Amino acid sequence: MTYVFMYKHRNEHRIVKMAKVLEVSESGYYKWVKRQPSKREQEDLKLIHEIKRLYDQFRGIYGARKITFELNRQRERRVNHKRVERLMSEYQLFSKVKKVYKKTTCSDHGQKIADDLIKRDFEAKAPNEKMLSDTTAVRTRQGWLYVAGILDLFGRIPVGLATSTKNNKELTLAALKDLHGRGHGAPGCILHSDQGSTYCSGEYRTQLSKYDLLCSMSRKGDCWDNAPMESFWGKLKTEWLEEIYDTIEEARSAVYEYVWSFYIHIRIHAANGYLTPAQFYAQGSTG
Repeated sequence: MTYVFMYKHRNEHRIVKMAKVLEVSESGYYKWVKRQPSKREQEDLKLIHEIKRLYDQFRGIYGARKITFELNRQRERRVNHKRVERLMSEYQLFSKVKKVYKKTTCSDHGQKIADDLIKRDFEAKAPNEKMLSDTTAVRTRQGWLYVAGILDLFGRIPVGLATSTKNNKELTLAALKDLHGRGHGAPGCILHSDQGSTYCSGEYRTQLSKYDLLCSMSRKGDCWDNAPMESFWGKLKTEWLEEIYDTIEEARSAVYEYVWSFYIHIRIHAANGYLTPAQFYAQGSTG
């Protein structure tokens, strides 16, 4: 594997220097280069091309297990995830990670707080049983874009979304109306949020009642009470968004593309049995 590394980086560093740092023989490297690759090495070279194609197709998001799943859907001869993991490591194909978060919750208000009806039980047996809602922010050079989203815990599928340059009650109301307009949120469904002022407002609570949704809220300052929603925002920022956008419209377009296209219809989830949220949700809707 040391020689493989040297061969991959031969145009970046001198062989003699790499051999010295890696404590291998320079002559041994050149003998390795001249010899015929083994059958296993030839298969690895073909396999890494397949891996790289999938890695690029999914924008560097998928790790070894999801890449393996996609490979085995497309080839007759199955491949072990350990082999994929080894090759991805050798060729520096790592699932990417990014950062930057902004506090969007203001809990210092005198409005009424709803009981926690979820109590960290994030399992749902069917659509429209339990939903989570939350707000996040995306940075642009024109200011922050605020995004309010609603997630159905059955299949962890987004069912409502709204964006605005203002983090106010109108934003959360817009996400709630988007949910209703898409035909989600059956009477008696729990809709859980944090204790932010935008979720405690009288207008928001009134709209919940009109849709016959049950209001539920996390304990103050406890993000674990809304963990799947936090995880969803993390995926959006880690897998898709740039650290900063030039304009509000560019950021809004990227959010919509991820949520309504990639995440729902393309991105497979291990928790869903390697189905997309749309595929998993459809099973529950018809079953």
